[in-house]
Amino acid sequence: MAPRPSPQAAQFAERVRHTGPFDAGTPVPPAPALLVARRHRATLSGAIHALELALAAPAADPEWRESVSIRLHSLRLAFTEHIVLTEGSDGLYAELLDHAPRLARTVYLLTREHTAIAATLSHLQCGLGSSELSIEELRDWAGDLLRELARHRQRGADLVYEAYETDIGGET
Repeated sequence: MAPRPSPQAAQFAERVRHTGPFDAGTPVPPAPALLVARRHRATLSGAIHALELALAAPAADPEWRESVSIRLHSLRLAFTEHIVLTEGSDGLYAELLDHAPRLARTVYLLTREHTAIAATLSHLQCGLGSSELSIEELRDWAGDLLRELARHRQRGADLVYEAYETDIGGET
């Protein structure tokens, strides 16, 4: 049977768990832009899921294109807000780079992805209004977009984790 830690050791371990191994003092609250980004993540996720459901509806439904178009428009709005919340002068990336400047290249790559994803969203919206593209082609295109959004969101989550949960020193 393992020995039980003293009450002081348990308190120290709890502080380290909340603040990281290099600062066992008062827990540091999440940065304001990070809190906003966390709340918005759920909105963006909901818009993505709504588009997935619309795409999966029966193609024979005469309202299919309209339904997908409405959900895609909502996703475009949510993604535009995501860009503002991350790239703005007081957004997540600015805050994150103040905390972890070593991540500038990753931030740069994510902002480039924003441009590409926003363009794809716009082109897909136009494609929905055109009868030149079949439903199968639209679904394929939207599927590619949804996969890219999933990868982008994961890279963003990895970036935040690396910035706020790891301290390798040398940041000043």
